[in-house]
Amino acid sequence: MTKRLFVLLVAICFTATSQAAMIPTPGERDGLLRVLERADVQQQLQAHGVTVEQAKSRVAALSDAEAAQLAAQIDSLPAGGDGVGALITAALIVFLVLLLTDILGFTKIFPFTKPIK
Repeated sequence: MTKRLFVLLVAICFTATSQAAMIPTPGERDGLLRVLERADVQQQLQAHGVTVEQAKSRVAALSDAEAAQLAAQIDSLPAGGDGVGALITAALIVFLVLLLTDILGFTKIFPFTKPIK
């Protein structure tokens, strides 16, 4: 029973990722300009000291190849951006597995648990 539970918890940890992709647009430049219209992107630009107008002028100055390359890089980014949530989830799963094994009497890691045997 515990082996099945452990395998299930490990499987959940590795399947909890998601990917995001941009919707195809007539031109890469149009897609990049749409990304710049998002409020969260504008907030990050301002945090780095770049105005939306500056970013739009830089996108307009890109060649077609550069715009396609930038759009491909944006497409390859995972949804959510950082791995902090995944790291917290993994740590929580490890804690729960160790807690369960302590309660079942297989290990003695946490002093606040008492085995059920």
